[in-house]
Amino acid sequence: MYSIRYVLFFAGLLILTSFPSLAQQKTNVIYIQNRSPLRPNPYLELPLGAIHAEGWLKEILLRQKNGATGQLDKLYPLVMSQRNGWLGGDGDQWERGPYWIDGLLPLAYILNDKELISKTKPWVEWAIQSQREDGNFGPAKDYPYEPGIQRDNSLDWWPRMVVLKILKQYYSATSDRRVLDMLTRYFRYQLKQLPSQPLDRWTFWARYRAGDNLMVVYWLYNLTGESFLLELADLMHKQTFDYTTAFLEGNLLSQQSSIHCVNLAQGMKEPLIYYQQHPEQKYAESVTKGFADLRKYNGLAHGLYGGDETLHGNNPTQGSELCSAVEMMFSLESILPVTGQVSYADQLEKVAFNALPTQATDDYMNRQYFQQANQVMVTRYIRNFAEDGNHQGTDVCYGLLTGFACCTSNMHQGWPKFTQNLWYATADKGLAALVYAPSEVKAYVGEGTQVTIQEQTQYPFRENIQFKLTLDKKTKAVSFPFHLRIPQWCKRATISINGKPLREADGNQIVVISREWKSGDVLELTLPMHIFRNRWHENSISVERGPLTYALRIEEQWNKVTNTKDPDVYGDTYYEVRPKSDWNYALLAMDDKELEQAFRVEQKEQMPVYPWNLDNAPVLIRTKGKKIPSWGIYNDMTGPIPFSVIYGLETGPEEEITLIPYGCSVLRISQFPVTAK
Repeated sequence: MYSIRYVLFFAGLLILTSFPSLAQQKTNVIYIQNRSPLRPNPYLELPLGAIHAEGWLKEILLRQKNGATGQLDKLYPLVMSQRNGWLGGDGDQWERGPYWIDGLLPLAYILNDKELISKTKPWVEWAIQSQREDGNFGPAKDYPYEPGIQRDNSLDWWPRMVVLKILKQYYSATSDRRVLDMLTRYFRYQLKQLPSQPLDRWTFWARYRAGDNLMVVYWLYNLTGESFLLELADLMHKQTFDYTTAFLEGNLLSQQSSIHCVNLAQGMKEPLIYYQQHPEQKYAESVTKGFADLRKYNGLAHGLYGGDETLHGNNPTQGSELCSAVEMMFSLESILPVTGQVSYADQLEKVAFNALPTQATDDYMNRQYFQQANQVMVTRYIRNFAEDGNHQGTDVCYGLLTGFACCTSNMHQGWPKFTQNLWYATADKGLAALVYAPSEVKAYVGEGTQVTIQEQTQYPFRENIQFKLTLDKKTKAVSFPFHLRIPQWCKRATISINGKPLREADGNQIVVISREWKSGDVLELTLPMHIFRNRWHENSISVERGPLTYALRIEEQWNKVTNTKDPDVYGDTYYEVRPKSDWNYALLAMDDKELEQAFRVEQKEQMPVYPWNLDNAPVLIRTKGKKIPSWGIYNDMTGPIPFSVIYGLETGPEEEITLIPYGCSVLRISQFPVTAK
C-alpha cells in the first residue's frame, strides 16, 4: 500500500460549488486532493513510481539513462562535479545542478534504477542538511553569475524553486517526512523575507517563474494544513509577473522581444495555479487567451513558438529553445489536473510528439539549443535569431554545450515528467487516461482496491489504444469510473469492452465509463486519424494527422566537427547536418474534399523499437509537390518563404514527395508554401 500521506480523511464535506460537475459525487480521499478553502481539482496526481513506461516510451527513458541524463556528472564535470554549490562546493550555485536532478530523479524512480537513484541522493541530502536556523537553505556564498556582478545567493529565490520541485518529487517517491519539515520552515522564511526581499531582488527570473514555487506551497498546504501557506501564496502571487492582466488586456504576446521564451513557458501556468485558491474566471480565461494569442502571433507547426531567447514572431526559420519545450510541457502537465481541459492535453501531446524528440540525438548524448520548423541546414552560422551574438553561431548544431548550456541541464525532465503525467486519479475515485503512450499504472480506486492497467498502444503513430485491467487474485470485481480523453482533432472515437462495441464519442471531451470491472477486462479506444491542415506565416500550411505534424523527408549528411575555436564554451565536438536531397517544394492548392485522395498514408508493418528518426519513421505520407527554383538558401537556412498562393510563380513539374512525422526529422520543411496545380 502507498504511504498514509495519500490517505487524507476530511472532517467535513468539500465545498464543490466552483466545480458543479463534481457536486453530486463522492470525493477521492485516497490521493491528495485540495484542502478547503482551495478549489477541489477534478484530477489528482499519482505517486512517483506508480506509472511505468512501456514500448517506445520506455526505450527513450533507457536511452536517457545510458545517455546524457545518466552520465552528465561525467560529461559535464565543470558544473556537475562535487564542486557544485548544491553539493557544498565552490562551483556553480545557480540553476544547472538542480536542473539536472529535476529530470534525473523522476527518471530514476520511474525506472526503479538503483544506480540512478544513488546519483540523486547526495543532492537531495545536501539540500535538506543545508537548511539554516532561519529556515533558508542552499548555497550561501557570493557567486559571480555574470562577470563583475556579485550577489548574495542566500537571497536568490530562483534556483531554490527548482530544488523545491525536486524535493516534492522525492517525497512523492519516498515519503521522507524531513521534506515536509524542511519546506515548512523554508516557507515561513519566505513569508518573513519577501516583503523586504521580493522575488526580483537579485534577478528577474524568480518573478516570472514563481508559479513553480506556488505549486509546491499548495502541495505542502494539502499535506499539512498550515494556514500561513495560503498567506504566503497570496503574497507570492502579488510579486509574480502579472500574466493574468498581460494575457487578458495587454499586448505581451503580439510584440517581439516582449518576454523571454522560457519565462513564458514556465509562467503560462501561474494564473491557473493561483486559480485553485481564488477560483475567479479571469484566471482561467487569461490562460486560454494566452495560448490562443501565442499561437496567433508566434506559433509554429511543431506546437511551440518563435522564441530564440525572446519572442520573435512566427517565421518558420525562427528558433525554438529546448528549455521552452520541456518547461511548456511541465506547465501543461501542471494545469491539466486543475482544469481537466482537453485542449491542454492536446497541446501537451503536440509538443511531446513533435518538438521534443527531434531536439536530441538518438543516443541522447547531444541536443540542439534552438530548432527550426523549417530547418534545412544544421551548421555553425550566424542566423537571424534574437540573441545578440548567436552564441557564435552554434545554436542549431547538435552538441552537449552548443548554444547555451542551460538546456544541457534542463532537457532531462521532458520524457520522465511526461510519463508521470500519463495517468491521474480522479475526484470520483476512479482513474483517468488523459494523455496516451504505452505504459502501465498501479493505483487505488473505489474504496481502496488496487488495480493494474496496461496501456498497450503504438500511439501516436497508430489509432488503437488497449487498456488491460488486472486485479488482485482475491478481488473478483471492483466498480470505478474510467475517464478517457477524446482529442479535439478526432471526429468520432469508438470505445469497446472485451471486443464488444460500447459507444461512440465526438472529439474534444472526456468520456467517463462507470461500471464493474473484472480482472482481464480489455477496454479499447480507437481514435481515427484524418489528414488536416493548419495555416501559418505567409499563408503557408502544415500537414497534420492526429497529434502529429508531418514534414518533408530530406536525406541527411551528418558531420562530426572537432571544435578548435572555443571548446571550453561550446564543447570539444558537435555535429552539423546538411541536406542530401532537394527541399524547396511547395504543396499543391486544393480544397478539403481532396485531402484524403491527395495524401496517401503508408504504415510500416512492424513498429520500430525506437521510432524517432529518419529511417525508423513508422508512418509515411505520399503526396505531390512542385519545386520553387527561386526559393533558396539564405544565411544557411531557407530564404523567405513564398506567400501562398502566388499565381504565376515559376515552379517545376509535379513530383511525388514523402512526408514523415516531424519528430522523426532533423532536416525538414513543415510549413509549406502552396502553389497552383
